[in-house]
Amino acid sequence: MHFRDVLKTQPITFSFEFFPPRTDEGAEGLLSRARQLRDLNPSFVSVTYGAGGSTRSTTRDLVVRLQRENGLNAAAHLTCIGHTRAELREILDAYRRQGIDNIVALRGDPPQGAKEFVPTPPDGLRYANELVELIRREFPGFGVAVGGYPEGHPETPSRLSDLENLKRKVDAGADLIITQLFFDNRDFYDFRDRCELVGIRTPIVAGIMPIMSWKGIMKMAALCGARIPAKLLGRLLKAGQDNDDAIARVGIDWATQQCRDLLDNQVRGIHFYTLNRSNATIEIYRRLGATDSHGLRELAST
Repeated sequence: MHFRDVLKTQPITFSFEFFPPRTDEGAEGLLSRARQLRDLNPSFVSVTYGAGGSTRSTTRDLVVRLQRENGLNAAAHLTCIGHTRAELREILDAYRRQGIDNIVALRGDPPQGAKEFVPTPPDGLRYANELVELIRREFPGFGVAVGGYPEGHPETPSRLSDLENLKRKVDAGADLIITQLFFDNRDFYDFRDRCELVGIRTPIVAGIMPIMSWKGIMKMAALCGARIPAKLLGRLLKAGQDNDDAIARVGIDWATQQCRDLLDNQVRGIHFYTLNRSNATIEIYRRLGATDSHGLRELAST
């Protein structure tokens, strides 16, 4: 189902993000967990793309299998990095022929060890808005989501210039904005208000990631620059950096509180960064008092 139709029929969207496992065994395990999450009736699921296009074939295979075998509305991440325009057209055409309706269009992260982004010779794209333009011009049947950064993109000198970059992506034809993960809802609300001020009317979906381990959150915070509020940090330190079970309990509790507050404040959607697990997302639904996404929408409307 096209993003546009999802947004038209669902007042609040709930979606899940996966990443391609490195082994066949890992892929089968993920598909099994995805079947558990299917019972939550997500609006769509998305599959990430490795740095420099390193998971091109595994992303494609997983997207197709999630849709065909699991009956999920699957969206494929696609990045500028590592591809010429011809290669991007080839990838998009393959997705179109395989019945995939939606693309998450991103600039992408440079390969490990690279100091800066370099377009792929001879005609690679430099910015995500150029990828959105290519899709809209040559593959208009796709729904297109883009990334948003409540705390600012790590490479952007200011939040104002970051909003200008987002506005270019929206003006190029994005249907949906999915934010980077954040841990303080005030950052999201401020971002949403700033988008309104500069004329961005595209629906904004909030990215939520339940913390599952100390090592994991330190890695993610370093990669995306997410701020860990003092109150959350205090709870994590009290749980113990070597106690993953206690850390996970804190993380699920915090994410549940975030979701409850977002639902109370007219969020347009919530995108769960699942880290290829199912238990945390299922537990958040349970704590919110719902067995699936239909139940969450009913809770939000009361």
